[in-house]
Amino acid sequence: MRSTASIMHLDLDAFFASVEQRDKPSLRGRPVIVGGIGPRGVVATASYEARVHGVRSAMRTAEARARCPHAAFLGGRFDAYREASRIVMERLREETEVIEPLSLDEAFVDLGAGPTFDPDRVEDIVAAIRADIANLTGGLTASVGVASSKLMAKIASEINKPDGVFVVEPGTEADVLGPMQATVIPGVGPATAERLRRVGILTVEDLRSPSEDELVRLLGQSSGRSLHRMARADDDRPVMASRETKSVSVEDTFEQDISDRVQLEAIIERMARSVSGRLRKNGLSGRTVTLKMRHHDFETHTRSTTLSNPTDNARILATTARGLLAGEDISNGLRLLGVGVSGLADWVQDDLFATDEDDDVEDEVVEETVTRPTRWYPGMDVHHDDHGDGWVWGSGLGRVTVRFETRWTPPGPVHTFLADDPALGAGHTGTFDA
Repeated sequence: MRSTASIMHLDLDAFFASVEQRDKPSLRGRPVIVGGIGPRGVVATASYEARVHGVRSAMRTAEARARCPHAAFLGGRFDAYREASRIVMERLREETEVIEPLSLDEAFVDLGAGPTFDPDRVEDIVAAIRADIANLTGGLTASVGVASSKLMAKIASEINKPDGVFVVEPGTEADVLGPMQATVIPGVGPATAERLRRVGILTVEDLRSPSEDELVRLLGQSSGRSLHRMARADDDRPVMASRETKSVSVEDTFEQDISDRVQLEAIIERMARSVSGRLRKNGLSGRTVTLKMRHHDFETHTRSTTLSNPTDNARILATTARGLLAGEDISNGLRLLGVGVSGLADWVQDDLFATDEDDDVEDEVVEETVTRPTRWYPGMDVHHDDHGDGWVWGSGLGRVTVRFETRWTPPGPVHTFLADDPALGAGHTGTFDA
């Protein structure tokens, strides 16, 4: 641990839902749930108005609907989330270049690496950062923890959520941590917590009673030694300025099990193009292609093969993934399919037999998706030639209902159109898996 509280953990509050409430005035102050909107969907983020009804991330959407039927259930708009995240990360980099993003809405920041850091002004620095984030993003709030270690900074950011700050003064780490439930320690999930409970360990203070050897016997070498240190707030992990991408993947959960091999191969083609695009965008290639399959009975299989050279070519990825599917029994149907690439490198072995056909096809598909979407999903950005910008309120039976409003307008009117209305088009947005 450091001698100063100079590691900050910043977590944007209910990020996806907050972006939706920011951009949709009629949803401000209302429960909003973002995630998979199909019958097998999963909640990605719930606004705090929804959380009071017991809705939580990773909960099945069906259960969330039962708990909070009056909420707005929306698909995701990743373009909007990425842009908000970019603004936040740029502001953090004005403070110091030593930023370790954990996700779009979360990062560790080494304030001590900043050129003008003053440990006596930590609260002023944090206040300025949070105020700037709210101003730059149009009102998004962040919860912040600052401490002498990553462990304590992460835990501190949860103490005054949402929209709060907690600074752990150096020397008080063990006192702050002791009364908390053992589950605040990274690595103490439900299974580990149950094993600890059986021997009478509920709090972090309880976790300090067994010796390191006793914890090793109970939990294994790695977990036992790690928890023995963490329970005493002993954490010297540095903030890493960059986190290496280990894999790139895309997966989708289907509303109905699919057993048609031709249909599954078509889905693989689409996923391979998406993975290829992400690899090229980041200047990466990969050697190991993995196909993930979840069967009708929830049993999940993965099949992988390693190529002789790294590639980012969509045709090669699709052909390889289709070959992995060929050896799988899909007679009872698949409920999830995914394509991924690992063994990443920052160079590509050109395929001497490749053509540019894949790139041309992909551009055509993207253009078609922008102008005429195959599915209107709740929350999706749209534009109407006569009514302007808005978002999909609901759709079905060949019709789509739109509320016309933006983050810069008051709550707007609602109109319903035919789903194939030529005056209605969609923007560049992405969805969560249904």
